[in-house]
This record gives sequence, C-alpha cells and structure tokens, in this order.
Amino acid sequence: MAASGMHPTSGSLPTEVDVAVVGAGVVGLAHAAEAADRGLRVAVVERDARPVGASVRNFGHACVTAQVGVALERATYARQRWLELAERAGFWTAQTGTLVVARADDELAVLEEFADTRPVGDVVLLDADGVREHLATAPTEVVGGAWLPKDLRVNPREAVSSLATWLGERDGVTISFGTNAMGVEAGALHTTAGSIAAERIVVCVNHDVDRLLPEVARAASVRRCWLQMLRVAVPAGVRIGPGVLSGTSLLRYGGFAACPSLEAVRRRLAEEHPALLAADVNLMCTQLPDGDLLLGDTHDRGPTVAPFSRADWDDLLLAEGARLLGLDDLRVIERWQGVYATAPEEFLVAEPLPGVSVVSVTTGIGMTCGFGLAREVVDGW
Repeated sequence: MAASGMHPTSGSLPTEVDVAVVGAGVVGLAHAAEAADRGLRVAVVERDARPVGASVRNFGHACVTAQVGVALERATYARQRWLELAERAGFWTAQTGTLVVARADDELAVLEEFADTRPVGDVVLLDADGVREHLATAPTEVVGGAWLPKDLRVNPREAVSSLATWLGERDGVTISFGTNAMGVEAGALHTTAGSIAAERIVVCVNHDVDRLLPEVARAASVRRCWLQMLRVAVPAGVRIGPGVLSGTSLLRYGGFAACPSLEAVRRRLAEEHPALLAADVNLMCTQLPDGDLLLGDTHDRGPTVAPFSRADWDDLLLAEGARLLGLDDLRVIERWQGVYATAPEEFLVAEPLPGVSVVSVTTGIGMTCGFGLAREVVDGW
C-alpha cells in the first residue's frame, strides 16, 4: 500500500464518539487501535492529507532491547503489537534484529557490560567474524559486536499509512485527513470540519503540542529536535537485513547508560571524531524492502526548527555510513529533515482538562514505544 497516496475521509465526521484522537501518527493511531479493540467509537482527525510527520521520517526501527525501565516495558508490548497489526492491516514487518558494530575495544566492553544486564539470549555477543555473518561488508576495523534478536523493522513509508487505512475501514472508526484541530475543552474537540462531542479526547501531535495546548508544553519543557537523514542506493546485491547501530548509538539509548565503559567511548569519540559529536550523530542505518538504505542521523534542538539543512552534516553521514558498512559506492537519492518532540523526560502524559489527555513520546523512540504507551493510557481510562 503506497504511503504517498491520498487518504480520503473515512465517512463523514461524526458529531459524537467515545474517543476523539488528534493526530494520525503512530502514537495517535496506536490510541485509536487500542480504543477500537475495546469496542469504543473512535474519531481521528489529522491536519495533513496523509501521514508525513515523525512517524514517516524515521528508520522504521523498533529498537526494543536497548531500552530500559518503563521504556523497555512499553517497547516489549509494542513489538508484539507491531507484529499483530502488520498481520491485520497487511503491511510489511521483519524480525531482523539489530546488529551493534563495535570498532573499538571500549565499545565492545560496553556491549559486554550491557549483555550482563539482560536475560540470556537477548544480547548475543559476537567476535569480528560473527559480525560479518550479519554484515558481510563489515570493514576490517571491526573488533566485535552484539546481536539483538528481538528488535524488528517496518517500512516507515507505508506502515503508518496502511494502519490508518485499515483502521478507517473498521466499524465505529472514522479517520478524517485534512482536518485541523482548532481547540479542545472537556467533552468537546473543535475542528475545521465541525465539533465532536467525546467522553475522552487524546491529543497526540508530537512536537506541536505547544500549538494547541501551550501550557502543557511549557510545563513539560517540550522543544523540537530536528535531524537530517538520507536515503541512499547501495551496490547491486548488497543486503543488510538487521538494523545497524554504531559506537555513537551507545551514547543515545537508555540501556547502555549505566555501563561503566560508556564514558571511555564518549572521551575517545570526542578526541578521534569530534565532528560526529558536534553534529550529535547517531550513526545507524536500516534497509528498505527495495534495497535502499535509510542512513542518519544528526540532531539539533530548539523551540523552532531551523529551516536550513547543513550540507557538511549530510557529507559527514555519507562518509561515516560508508565507513561503518564497508561500502564505497553510496549514492544519495533523497534528503530530509525529521522533527520530533524532546523533553527532559522520555514520555509526556498529561491531563490538562477532565477527560483530555496529551500524550507524546518526547525522545526519538516513538516507533519503538508508542503502542505500549497507548495501551497504558487507554487502560487507565
């Protein structure tokens, strides 16, 4: 099912439902699916004509194993939900796992320490030859790595659109694209297509919560994080099944944070690869079903997204991606900015009005944890 297709309104907008959802990204649709599975009448409104936000502009990578605490619990549920909904809605998913490539002894030490914190089988330590069994093109500098078999992938360009189409065809569910939320009060959602009376309203607009409920954004210190990503063509016949993480990824995921050797990795990268830290790079990639790679990503933050991408950061991603994968011939096909909410806490769940919930994943793990977060919110009703 093509992600680029237009999504018509699934029936006329109802005047009364049990649950009204603002936002048809993965978090909004996760709430709609949870509510619909409980037999509730649901209306989803989305301002754009199709999903184009953070749920589309990402790696399609459910990085379950690298989470910790409540994020790990939510990611574990979300993993099963992705598999279930892929079957029901008919979109592609693959239980490819994640390969973490270590190119220095301190990175391998972090992975060994991380493996000690997890159940047997969740983290499979690899030597250099073991890495090459998963990534045949791995460069000679590889010293080892880890295999995280529980992680999975979807195609972000079609998964959310397919989910929206399937949900919109279910009895009791209406999804209205091209409909903007204008205001929220207890018991009523006001939109450009009219008002909806609802017992429960869920606002899932990611970084744009300040546009609709600015006091919630201020209280949670929500800002925007924007990143640069590339779609690149690889030499014919190159297949990279798992998501591939690098040493910079160790600095980003909560599961690695308590590893004693992590600070040594940070110091070495600051000395040997300062440009990577200056651009706040999480060097990683996933492969689309057609063979192209999604490669990224840089990070910058603020209240407003800078409109201009940096060519030197794209060049950095391309050069370092080629070095990580042991590939010389990477050709850029597309460039884009992703934007997501960031805050001191990983998740935002607020109830500023009776029956009105504001829900966002306020770090870059919405695809990983969104379904688990939605289940908890709906269960809480």
